[in-house]
Amino acid sequence: MSRSLRHGALAATAIVFSIASLTACGAGNDAATLQIKPDSAATTSGDISIQNANLITQPERNAEGPAVVSATLFNNGTKQQTLDSVTLPGTNATVKLHAAEGSGPVVVPAGGRVIIGGKGNASAVIENGREAAPNGSVQNVVFKFSSAGEIPLGVFVVPATSYFTDFGPSSLPTAPSQKPTSPATTPTGSTTPGAPGEAHSENDTPAQDDAEADAPSGD
Repeated sequence: MSRSLRHGALAATAIVFSIASLTACGAGNDAATLQIKPDSAATTSGDISIQNANLITQPERNAEGPAVVSATLFNNGTKQQTLDSVTLPGTNATVKLHAAEGSGPVVVPAGGRVIIGGKGNASAVIENGREAAPNGSVQNVVFKFSSAGEIPLGVFVVPATSYFTDFGPSSLPTAPSQKPTSPATTPTGSTTPGAPGEAHSENDTPAQDDAEADAPSGD
């Protein structure tokens, strides 16, 4: 075999081994492809970092109800900051903030973090979810902090399914169905005028009463 053919064979063998190695890396329960999570928006401004930001709508496409903004807020500074507002520029939507506990502001402690969305966490609720952009698009969201000021961010609009189920709004409850009322029962016998509380059966007739009155007594 000539030197050029030998070099070609070695190169082909190397390519085969490379493909086999890549295939092995993508197989098995620990494959990197099995651990991929949905992309979420993130940004940093001053001491504040915003990560895992999404706008999550109702799980059903045509369902009426609120939507929520979900995010994790990090404060890398030495002083606490409050999240004063969350707005959706270009829409008429109103976002209501609620602290995880009590009725106070949403506070991001110094050197700490706050999770927006999910059970037991602070929340940013859009009362009319249809005011937000449709699912699959990007909605502009502005987070306004007490010291860091306004931090704009484009977030993905996704339904509350799969990975986002525990962070989004639940479906609106349906009104309970009303059971049909049973018709009023009517008495089987009829009554004839008489003394109050005195009832007669259908077989009691005035003729029978007169015959009983005229019958001689046994005395």
